[in-house]
Amino acid sequence: MPSPWLRLTALFASGAVLLAVVSGAASLGAAHRVLAALALPPLVALVVAARLAHGRLLAPALAALASFGVAALVTARGLHLAFSAVAFAATLILTAATYRGAPAPRAAWRDYVTLMKPRIMSLLLITALGAMFVGAKGAPSAWLAVVTIAGLALACGGASALNHVLDRDIDRLMGARTRARPLAADRMPASHALEFGLTLSAFSFVLLASLVNVLTATLALVGNLFYVLVYTRWLKRSTPQNIVIGGAAGAVPPLVGWAAVTGNLTLPALWLFLIVFFWTPPHFWALALLIRRDYEAARIPMLPVVRGVRETTRQIVLYALALVGMTVVPVAWGTLGAVYLGAALGLGAAFVLLALRLRRETTPRHASQLFHYSLLYLALLFVAMALDPLVS
Repeated sequence: MPSPWLRLTALFASGAVLLAVVSGAASLGAAHRVLAALALPPLVALVVAARLAHGRLLAPALAALASFGVAALVTARGLHLAFSAVAFAATLILTAATYRGAPAPRAAWRDYVTLMKPRIMSLLLITALGAMFVGAKGAPSAWLAVVTIAGLALACGGASALNHVLDRDIDRLMGARTRARPLAADRMPASHALEFGLTLSAFSFVLLASLVNVLTATLALVGNLFYVLVYTRWLKRSTPQNIVIGGAAGAVPPLVGWAAVTGNLTLPALWLFLIVFFWTPPHFWALALLIRRDYEAARIPMLPVVRGVRETTRQIVLYALALVGMTVVPVAWGTLGAVYLGAALGLGAAFVLLALRLRRETTPRHASQLFHYSLLYLALLFVAMALDPLVS
């Protein structure tokens, strides 16, 4: 039997399709289009889960999605309603099918929390919230902040869960730190983690699109897909530049926060994106120096494994310098002021000094100090961004 997460998604899809049918029959116009759009993400999630984990559900899932898509394309009222009714019937059949089969053992709630990587998520949410303050030129409304952060948390948690699914093979090879993860330790079926990730991702889009705006929802989804498909599935295992290119996924949250309060993307949003983008390589390479042997064992071509320790520390220094320079750009552009500038220069100076010390004496202690400071650095930098418009 599929997990409770997939059954929840199927129930939501049935309800959403029903509301779309009713609103179409009542000729509610824009409301009908919105409701129809909100039914699409869970239907897509059901098709993906059926394709990857539950083959017997694939036919009804495809039938529901295809009939729903045809209904959206057909403009003749009679045919539109007919295909909508077929889509609803197919979704009900699909939902009923998710309750068939022997129930799988339930995983502990702590394992589901682990799948979401809460420590990484919390840092990403701070960058999004900081961007909201910058974009709003002050404090955004509490309601908007809560909804945006909740939707982004769902997207980040969904992407992390899918990352666990794709990385479960190498997690078993990378030492005690990753062997204890739920899938690597076989405490949870991979299909349940897959369905959990797809459910969170679909609900994220629905929440952000319905209560914030479509641009915000799209950006969160793009970041999710880039992290899962481009970084985890491809770059991580194929190139030592994996974290450089893949770092774009972690830099999306500031764009999400900015779009939530402004409804658009402008150059100042790009500066915030680039700050996180340039921060990512030195942060992860410091960690890679600490666990280089684990990456070697899993045959992951991280920079220290492929190019060596000296080249890695050189790149860390270069990216640290570029990062500090990038943090000054929002001030030069006029987006942020003196409070932020003082914090950026002070925090950046410490970052560069730690990078230079690691370059001169590459020890696990120095790599660990840079790694942990980099976490504090990014959090404090975006806190300073949030405070700057409030006190300037």
